[in-house]
Amino acid sequence: MWGEHMHHGYYPQNGPKKNNQEAQIDMIEEVLSWAGVTEASKMVDVGCGIGGSSRHIARKFGCSAKGITLSPVQAARANALAEQQGLADRVSFQVADALQQPFPDASFDLIWSMESGEHMPDKERFVGELARVCAPGGRIIIVTWCHRNLEEGETELKPNEKSLLDLICKAYYLPKWCSLNDYRRIFEAEGLQDINTADWSEEVAPFWGAVIRSAFSTDGFTGLFKAGWSTIKGALVMPLMARGFSIGLVKFNLITARKA
Repeated sequence: MWGEHMHHGYYPQNGPKKNNQEAQIDMIEEVLSWAGVTEASKMVDVGCGIGGSSRHIARKFGCSAKGITLSPVQAARANALAEQQGLADRVSFQVADALQQPFPDASFDLIWSMESGEHMPDKERFVGELARVCAPGGRIIIVTWCHRNLEEGETELKPNEKSLLDLICKAYYLPKWCSLNDYRRIFEAEGLQDINTADWSEEVAPFWGAVIRSAFSTDGFTGLFKAGWSTIKGALVMPLMARGFSIGLVKFNLITARKA
């Protein structure tokens, strides 16, 4: 159902019809274009899943790529795919903690985090590590789920909003959410420059329906059955994400900056 890319797809308004995998590739391309990235020599994919973004970007720019994930199964699958696709000489994946990365300072000129920030329990440390391993002049890109920005005079989300997020967090094993404004403050505290943000919630919303429809295929039913209850539970929570989107609570946000 998700293919090599364990992230949502990009569906511009009034755009052509596309399948899940095409939309996921488009997401990578559109994010790079939005962030103004036209080249890279060394990149790191933080929260790499099975390495779809790393391999795509390595092919696109001819760069080397490292990927880190907490899952030994994901890392093994990512390395196997890199070998199959002829990229093992410059693309590799390993088990590592995004909050304590095993790389020297200033190791990469492109820092990529696609839908992994929401899994980080300490957002300040997360961004701090991204900034630490980024080389001067390098670009940091985070694409992540956030809750809405608080309005002037608000100190917290409304009780019904917090209750909905709690249900989503329980199903997806997520820590506490933050807002895009929270990320901006953290980026500013790290001294990052040329900070830019975006809300692409509308552009990803069609993906939920596409994935749910694919789950009702023979392969979808078989895969969910083999994966077990924890995966099925995650699939069943997709309507809660859609509900959060419909009330303006759940946001698909981007933030990018350059390291001085």
